[in-house]
Amino acid sequence: MSLSSREAYKAELTELARNDGRIICMEADLGGKNHVFQADHPDRFFNIGIAEAAGIDMAAGLAEAGFVPFFSTFASFAALRAAESIKLAMGYMGKNIKIAAAYGGVSGGWFGTTHHCLEDIAVLQSFQHVRIACPHGEEETRRVIREAAASPEPYYIRLARNDGFRSLERPTGSSAREILYQGGKREGAQLCLISVGEQATEICARLAEENPDLLHAHLVYVDSPSLKRYAEELRTLSGTFLVVEEHRGTGGTASYLSLLLPECRVYSHDCGEEWPVYGGTHAEVLEQLGFGLPGLRRQAAAIGGHHGI
Repeated sequence: MSLSSREAYKAELTELARNDGRIICMEADLGGKNHVFQADHPDRFFNIGIAEAAGIDMAAGLAEAGFVPFFSTFASFAALRAAESIKLAMGYMGKNIKIAAAYGGVSGGWFGTTHHCLEDIAVLQSFQHVRIACPHGEEETRRVIREAAASPEPYYIRLARNDGFRSLERPTGSSAREILYQGGKREGAQLCLISVGEQATEICARLAEENPDLLHAHLVYVDSPSLKRYAEELRTLSGTFLVVEEHRGTGGTASYLSLLLPECRVYSHDCGEEWPVYGGTHAEVLEQLGFGLPGLRRQAAAIGGHHGI
């Protein structure tokens, strides 16, 4: 049984901290009574309460002192409530802070609109010098946490809540910064799916299994420098892309790639522009927003038919 990305983050960080005394774990009152990091490293665990902007500022001081602070809170409260602190401490000053943003997208389900976050990628992409990672599954999440801990760069890591997924198989020793491919031919593909995040990668993987000729490219890193580097590789694959992301269309990865690939056709399967006012499970909220395999299947078929695919 695979751990959720939220639990995989805690487990991997706890293991890394056993051999790296610089690692600090900070939480904004969502760690619970039995936080695994707190149990193993009580002197390096800090629950700062619901003070997200102050938490980023505190993390900046710790980073200045040579520590590697990981700060975890809801994605909505990190990317939006603490946006100015992230912009200044991480974007402008480049402090070595790692944000583990749980409950990304609408994975909060019943928590409702105030806790859903479909705008974070757009916000963080506008702050230069912050790495943005959206891992899929336990192993990929653990890999990203290891890469973040070893890097001097600021990181925003988008996690979900309780769903556990098995990561797509990646070559041994490869970095999560590399594009991971599934199915189809690498060059001259008529339509290439691009997935970002857990739910998107799950439905793209299923559609690629249904259509072995369909190429699926999975991206983990979606910050500006990463996407600029990917663009050179992507343009050799196809002239038509369908980007799948649990995010608004505006400011999402498809928007950015369409600017980087003006000669290509870039489409988006996303969560639309309406507020997710429906309370329910993660799956139910996504369905209400029109995001999922049935819609993706129809959209891919329509794009293929329109372009003679």
